[in-house]
Amino acid sequence: MSISAPVNRRSNLKIAAGAVVCEESILKGDITIGARTVIHPKASIVAEAGPIIIGEGNIIEEMATIVNRLPPNIVDSATPALQIIGNYNVFEADCTCEASKVGDNNILENKAFVTRDVELTNGCVIGAACSLIEPEIVPENTIVFGSQCHRREMNDKPYPQIGQLEYLMRVLPSYHHLRKANIKVKSDPAT
Repeated sequence: MSISAPVNRRSNLKIAAGAVVCEESILKGDITIGARTVIHPKASIVAEAGPIIIGEGNIIEEMATIVNRLPPNIVDSATPALQIIGNYNVFEADCTCEASKVGDNNILENKAFVTRDVELTNGCVIGAACSLIEPEIVPENTIVFGSQCHRREMNDKPYPQIGQLEYLMRVLPSYHHLRKANIKVKSDPAT
């Protein structure tokens, strides 16, 4: 009986200790995944134009797509474009995020689409099937909703999905094979 060592298919994939990344997820390119981030099976993260850095505590559900892609009019770029996803964001099933910068505590609901020319600040909710395709910086605590992508400002800041995050971190390892962490989270020297 011969046992072969596992092949490291993605040497530029960095997974922090404490992240839950299902083996069935599609991860291509230079990707860094922060601690306590959960990536469901069949979620896709593709770094074509440059690295993607995902913060901590994010939930990326099945069929959600995060892609750092070159603009259609540029075939090849000498300077890689960095895509940064902040902390405690939720990317629901079948949404697509191409935004070069996503702040903290944002929610992209089912089938939402955000193009690379959009920047999400903090606490934004992009409603189900809403598309943001014009260049803009979405103000904090904005809700985009309805078939006409109406907008309004929330009265309160949204809370991180800590309960859902903890549940998924506890349950997913029981039912799915996980990718192993390969970087340690740096501890704060002040503590």
